Amino acid sequence: MERADVIILGGGLVGLTLGIALDAHGLSSIVVDPVDPASALARGFDGRASAVSSASHHMLDAIGVGARLAGQGCPIGSIRVTDGLAPRALVFDPDPNSGPLGVMYENRALRRALHEAAVAAEHLTLLAPATPALVERDAAAGRVTLADGRRFAAPLLIAAEGRNSPTRTAAGIRVARWNYHHRAIIATLGHEKPHGQVAHEIFYPSGPFALLPMRDDAEGPRSAIVWTVAEEQGLAMLDLPDRAFLAEAEKRMGGMLGRLRSASPRSSYPLGFHHTARITAERLALVGDAAHGIHPIAGQGLNLGFRDAAALAEVLVDAARLGMDLGDAQVLERYERWRALDSFLVAAATDSLTRLFGLPGRAPRAIRRFGLDMVSRIPPLQRRFMQEARGETGTLPKLLQGETV
Repeated sequence: MERADVIILGGGLVGLTLGIALDAHGLSSIVVDPVDPASALARGFDGRASAVSSASHHMLDAIGVGARLAGQGCPIGSIRVTDGLAPRALVFDPDPNSGPLGVMYENRALRRALHEAAVAAEHLTLLAPATPALVERDAAAGRVTLADGRRFAAPLLIAAEGRNSPTRTAAGIRVARWNYHHRAIIATLGHEKPHGQVAHEIFYPSGPFALLPMRDDAEGPRSAIVWTVAEEQGLAMLDLPDRAFLAEAEKRMGGMLGRLRSASPRSSYPLGFHHTARITAERLALVGDAAHGIHPIAGQGLNLGFRDAAALAEVLVDAARLGMDLGDAQVLERYERWRALDSFLVAAATDSLTRLFGLPGRAPRAIRRFGLDMVSRIPPLQRRFMQEARGETGTLPKLLQGETV
């Protein structure tokens, strides 16, 4: 039976980041992922793009992944929030000396950089594709038996398996969840006018329309869109001819970027909310979507997972230096205290914004616009929102400050 300091179940963006962060501090991990890397790195696997906050990027830089992403992303210089196409906007425009609010990357670029770093890591063993046939936990250790019969053990199991984590279910951890009855339409569009590194969040009663700056391609400027539509409209939007889809998208953005072109296939996924009652159990810790799933309204889903990874890495590195059992209840309690409240507050805030901006009628519209106007007039509030966008609120793990533990 092969042993390591931790076994990470799930080799997505958060799971691999955690394994690489532990490797950077000399802790060993076995990452078990059922997805074939060749499929995961193929162009058509996942057409989504993600906004990596500045704090999350500090961690990627600190663990050596940032250098592998050099030149592949587009900085987010400012964020413009409007209620529909109203002329007045809430603009988050930080001091240029403080750097961008974040960087937009295609998920494929993030996966490739993380996979390369994982393969090069000294203390990380990536098993992919590999399917767990049996996952066991007891007072002594966590153990995983693969479908091919190989067996592994560690003091701690980490579930990074996504929204439908089987390890979380087997542990009996309760989950609060609901469906928004909306779908997110994902695409990358080329456009006539430059985006100026500005991200737009346009709120409509039918759902938010996010326009996110991407790196130019050979044909010119590009932006990613996350277009929220009613559930029953999702398939119809995917089936629209390109010309009709682009015409509808141009209406949604008020023609601000000029003539549009398709720069990627369209895809969609259902929108829902879930949050676990706790993020630890006996010799088990949850990270990323295994612990919480939120509406993409503020682009914080992946960054919440990165915050989990940074906090858990620090907790485990500190425990190892003290000679503690990495699966000890005291170690897991520190991670629970650190992350449970922060992730709940972010999840609750995004859920409240989704419901507030989804209310139709003149009165809710007037309240929303008044609120946006007040935030724009009160500098401390603006600074707080910019800190949230950067991922710099709360007690930051050292990795999110760009430092090793």
